Amino acid sequence: MKPQRPYLLRALYEWIVDSDQVPYVLVDANLEGVQVPAEHVQDGQIVLNIGPGAIRDLNIEDHGVMCGGRFSGRHFDLYLPMDSIRAIYARDTQQGMVFPDEPDQQTSARSDVPDDDNGGDDDGKPTLRLV
Repeated sequence: MKPQRPYLLRALYEWIVDSDQVPYVLVDANLEGVQVPAEHVQDGQIVLNIGPGAIRDLNIEDHGVMCGGRFSGRHFDLYLPMDSIRAIYARDTQQGMVFPDEPDQQTSARSDVPDDDNGGDDDGKPTLRLV
């Protein structure tokens, strides 16, 4: 199945804005591909106001969020890969959602792994085998 996070993020964003609240996102700035102003990152994270009055050209795609923002008077193009977004919430009410880590969506068939008694790998974890 497709990852849930992009759909939930879009829905919660609309709900927060429709409720006349300001949407904030908590971002893991250490993940590969994150483009945010490094000087505003604290402890590997950054909280961003993604409300309509704070950013321009918001685009929430399945792979990530893109928009432009101003930091200390300078324009900055932001890119947030979808897995870097840890939470979305309303600034004033703190209502929103923390996103759990989603399992890797790509499963590959492994024909070189022999069947065993417990249906798992050497490490004891179950393995999906396509026949």
